[in-house]
Amino acid sequence: QVQLVESEGGSVQAGGSLSVSCSATGRDFSMETMAWFRQAPGKEREFVAAVNWIGSNTYYADSVKGRFTISRDNGVNMVMVYLQMNSLTPDDTGVYFCAAKRALDTYDYDVNAMDSWGKGTLVTVSS
Repeated sequence: QVQLVESEGGSVQAGGSLSVSCSATGRDFSMETMAWFRQAPGKEREFVAAVNWIGSNTYYADSVKGRFTISRDNGVNMVMVYLQMNSLTPDDTGVYFCAAKRALDTYDYDVNAMDSWGKGTLVTVSS
């Protein structure tokens, strides 16, 4: 059974930091691109960051570049994906989703291009 499970999000004041993680099990995610998306209230889901299969390439939305860091750990039966978020602003508030794409690397980060999704975790940044 394929599962992507995000860690609990949380609440933080503007300027603070927060880290979320995702555990991916049920198939060999070590050969897949992993990504984070987010969805703010009333808005569409948007790409945040991605990392290729071996962690050598990372990609970020312009809105988070320089503030967020994505990383991964390819375990034997589980892949962990991390998102370190610094200098948070209220605009970073939303439900953060872990996603996987069956590709070693990709430049296609459209929501519809992802193959598997987690259920999401809420991150709230207050001003």
